[in-house]
Amino acid sequence: MAHEDTHDGEPEVSAPKKTSVGFPGIAQSMRIALDEMGPVRSARTLLKMNHVDGFDCPSCAWPDPDPEHRKTAEFCENGAKAVSWEATRKRVDAAFFAAHPIAELRAQDDHWLEHHGRLTEPMYLAPDATHYAPISWDDAIGLVADRLKALPDPNRAVFYTSGRASNEAAFVYQLLARRLGTNNLPDCSNMCHESSGAALSETIGVGKGVVTLADIEKHAALIVIVGQNPGTNHPRMLTALEKAKRRGARIVAINPLPEAGFGRFRNPQTPRGLLGRGTVLADSYLPVRVNGDLALFAGVNKALLAREDAAPGTVLDQDFIATYCDGFAEASAALRALDWTEITGQCGLSREQIEEFAAQVVASDSVVVCWAMGLTQHRNAVATIREIVNFLLLRGNVGRPGAGPSPIRGHSNVQGDRTMGIWEKMPDSFLDALQAEFGFDPPREHGWDTVDSIRAMRDGKVDVFFALGGNFVAATPDTAVTEAAMANCALTVHVATKLNRSHLCHGREALILPCLGRTERDVRAGVEQFVTVEDSMSMVHASRGRLLPGSDALRSEIAIVTDLGHALFGDSDGIGWRAMGADYRVIRKHIEHVVPGFHAFEERAVQPGGFMLPRGPHDSRTFKTATGKARFTVNPPTMVQVPDGHLLLQTVRSHDQFNTTVYGLDDRYRGIKGGRRVVFVNGADLRAFGLRDGDAVDIISVADDGERRAKSFRAVQYPTPPGCAAAYFPEANVLVPLDSVAETSNTPASKSVVIRLEATGQTSAAGTAERNAARMAGTGAG
Repeated sequence: MAHEDTHDGEPEVSAPKKTSVGFPGIAQSMRIALDEMGPVRSARTLLKMNHVDGFDCPSCAWPDPDPEHRKTAEFCENGAKAVSWEATRKRVDAAFFAAHPIAELRAQDDHWLEHHGRLTEPMYLAPDATHYAPISWDDAIGLVADRLKALPDPNRAVFYTSGRASNEAAFVYQLLARRLGTNNLPDCSNMCHESSGAALSETIGVGKGVVTLADIEKHAALIVIVGQNPGTNHPRMLTALEKAKRRGARIVAINPLPEAGFGRFRNPQTPRGLLGRGTVLADSYLPVRVNGDLALFAGVNKALLAREDAAPGTVLDQDFIATYCDGFAEASAALRALDWTEITGQCGLSREQIEEFAAQVVASDSVVVCWAMGLTQHRNAVATIREIVNFLLLRGNVGRPGAGPSPIRGHSNVQGDRTMGIWEKMPDSFLDALQAEFGFDPPREHGWDTVDSIRAMRDGKVDVFFALGGNFVAATPDTAVTEAAMANCALTVHVATKLNRSHLCHGREALILPCLGRTERDVRAGVEQFVTVEDSMSMVHASRGRLLPGSDALRSEIAIVTDLGHALFGDSDGIGWRAMGADYRVIRKHIEHVVPGFHAFEERAVQPGGFMLPRGPHDSRTFKTATGKARFTVNPPTMVQVPDGHLLLQTVRSHDQFNTTVYGLDDRYRGIKGGRRVVFVNGADLRAFGLRDGDAVDIISVADDGERRAKSFRAVQYPTPPGCAAAYFPEANVLVPLDSVAETSNTPASKSVVIRLEATGQTSAAGTAERNAARMAGTGAG
């Protein structure tokens, strides 16, 4: 196979953009689509994405508009990239693996690995083998079943899940693990919104957001976007924000990096967007320090309390607090006692900026707060989100139109997977329903989440690691530790559409099982099937692939799991694995009996647009907390201690990336072209390190258990707050200590990494004072 050199090289750097989408977004979408799929396949595929007779976008979890309001082209740039990447005509077959030994593949970067196309048949790596080799489906399933049956304890198996799996696949997957006897069900939620779930469950009684798309587009007076970059990670959100702005809503953006998605949005669906100046989305931007969000919201809440004290009955919703909340006295006393110098020092903003934000809140009768991983991946993440709930409760901004918390999920069914039982500590009510439906007693002891699974593999406590989708090694922290942990397993199994790094960091035996993608038709026993997904705002709807499978040997995730279930348990357990694999309606009937909110599942799933799951706090102001009320909490502002001569690093995505999938080596919005090994640093910090813009540097992270080093990054001067830095993951994951996690949620603290920089080479010729000055002034930004 021809080798295409796509390795990360010396990037070109220009000024960051101040506008998003427009003609450049269309051009990039079409370029990748045509390159991967060709013109006919591109049209056939893209025009079915996010439509009621088509398939759900395999990228982010942003909700779809009502069916009658959907555009012909109901997709964004990153959605087009995701579909093109999956529906590519390129193939990775047995000949590819025969030509490329594991050692050679391991030396390639992530973009190169996935760029070669779709997997076509099951592949097996024997002990001490140098190459993957073909294996039949029967032999592959039989091998996995034999290794699982031979386990001395079912808890020596780990079953990982990515957010791509459908509701139906996730349900049978968790059923398989629990029928085997383990709750070791780590998933990608453990690494993204676990902190949101922990904070929201405690404070409002539901572990997910309660806001709808209509709340944002039609009702919210003020939308606060904090720790989220919608222009890159959830581009269709920009359209919803534009609708809100056009009717008079205000938007406050809070983020250490000034992102293009906060600036002027050039909507490709409208003449105003393409031919005019577009719409400026953010009315104000607060450049908070990395990890300063808790202090900021504590400061805003302190300011709101002071305004209420000065004019009683005019600021807080006292009736709501008295009727629906508890803990107010303790929380308000703690907030009043906070010192303004401590608050401003931690968040990096002035008191005047915080007071102005508070004034906008008081002027707004309904407020939505949206956030993503910029909040959830800190040691104090749960406390930060609890403080945001305090912020909302003070003015009654929960349980009415246009108000509430809205964690924005990053993968198309990651929320649905959790609803279906993909969690290492599902409540007894779910396990009781599972027992009643299937006639076995599920294990009750909590299992391992992602971080604890890595620790267990590292410590030799895991024999079989099974992954339903995802790129576990690239997604997780402490890369060297995770790779070594995977090598400790006797068998690693990956259900996947494309080759990725995790397949090359394997156990003593390894299997790659190729599956259908979201875009492909799924026919079982001569009947075309559909699956369902849940979006970020609790809407459940059908998804139907329209393309022919990329290979005759591909099987659906559901078929792979149910075939394994039958190989393990046969027909004797009465679960009916083959029946579920042959007809997904059987799975949905089981879900209907087990999972709350899924009554008449089949009938409602096929309705255009699907159906919404109950959202107690929003629908009826019912709060299933320990006290039956919404809970104010005390969250003293804390920050990671950064020694002199060090910075606090956050990991981020580029614009040519979705999660661990790297579509290309550019980040158009941040002015990076042709490379990913860059670190964004404030100019004053670079000078303090004795460095210049363009210098080659090593990034060294500092933790209690020692130092970690990421070599040969390019320093890029960028308008981030002093003391802060940013670099792309997965390249920077090597710097994240395994034991640096959020309190309560155990989420890796990938946004709070203490680092220092060391020069490793000569200054780039491009690092001139003239380009530096033009960059910081925004010259050429478009």
